[in-house]
Amino acid sequence: MAITLNEYTAKLINKILFATSQEEVEQFINADMKALEQNKVNGHIIARFLDKIIGELCLFNPMNKDAQQWSNITTAKVLFNRIKSMNLRSVQPLPNV
Repeated sequence: MAITLNEYTAKLINKILFATSQEEVEQFINADMKALEQNKVNGHIIARFLDKIIGELCLFNPMNKDAQQWSNITTAKVLFNRIKSMNLRSVQPLPNV
């Protein structure tokens, strides 16, 4: 059974929220990004995933989370934005015809 982008995002956000350290957040993100690459997920789908998860993380209110959760959310946003900017730089422009 294939997992949807929404389910994948929800599971990763849950892992991020309940991670015990920033290093654990980074490990979860790296493992999930590696899994997407190993499963040969299309680059456009990965870009949509990054946009979706960054957007979801931005919706959290720091007043509704404990200090560790808010730290994890902030770390994840930074890491996902770095990944997104690296992916954008790796895209080659189409040649002029």
